[in-house]
Amino acid sequence: MTKISELLDSAVGPAVAVLDGIDDNSLGAPTPCAEYDVRALINHLFQVIVNFQALAARQEADFGTAPDVVTGDWRTRFGEEAAKLVAAWAVPGADEGTTGAMGLPARTVGNMVLGDLTVHAWDLARATGQEFTPDESVLGEIGTALASMAPMAREAKVFGEPHPVPDGAGPFDEVLALTGRDPGWRPPLA
Repeated sequence: MTKISELLDSAVGPAVAVLDGIDDNSLGAPTPCAEYDVRALINHLFQVIVNFQALAARQEADFGTAPDVVTGDWRTRFGEEAAKLVAAWAVPGADEGTTGAMGLPARTVGNMVLGDLTVHAWDLARATGQEFTPDESVLGEIGTALASMAPMAREAKVFGEPHPVPDGAGPFDEVLALTGRDPGWRPPLA
C-alpha cells in the first residue's frame, strides 16, 4: 500500500502548477464548486492543507471561516504549505491509527485531503481555463476512498448528489461525478 505522503507528493505538483497558473483577474470567476468563486476556493484549499497538517500530527484543526490568504505572494505560500502537508504525512506513523475529532482512521483522513487537493485543483483549473490531469496513483487511491466516504460526505453536505456520467466515462470523471460535480463543467460564456 502506497503511503499517503507519497500520494500527496504526487498530487501536490499538479495542484501547485494550477495555482501558479491562476491570473489575479480570474479571482472572481465561478468554479464547478458552486458555493465558491476562484478566490474563495483558493482560501478554502489553503485552509484544508494547513488543517490537515495539524491532523497528521494529531493536533486540533479549525475548519471555521477560511481567512483571505490571497494577498502578496500567495502562490509561493501555497507551494510552501503544500510541501509542509507532504512532510506532515511523511512523519512515521502519521497514516496509522486514528486522527481528528471524529476518530477516523488516519488513512481515511489522509484520503480526505488527497481527494480535496485533487478535486479542488481540477475545480480551479476548469474555472481558469487550465488543463489538469491527476497522477494515476492518486486517482487509483481516491476513486475507492471517496466512494466509501460518499454517504458520510453527502450527509455532511460536503458532496452533492452524484452527477450522471455516460457509460464508459473515465475514472476521474467518475470521481468528479461522485462528488456531485459535472465533469463537463465549463465557465459561463462572458
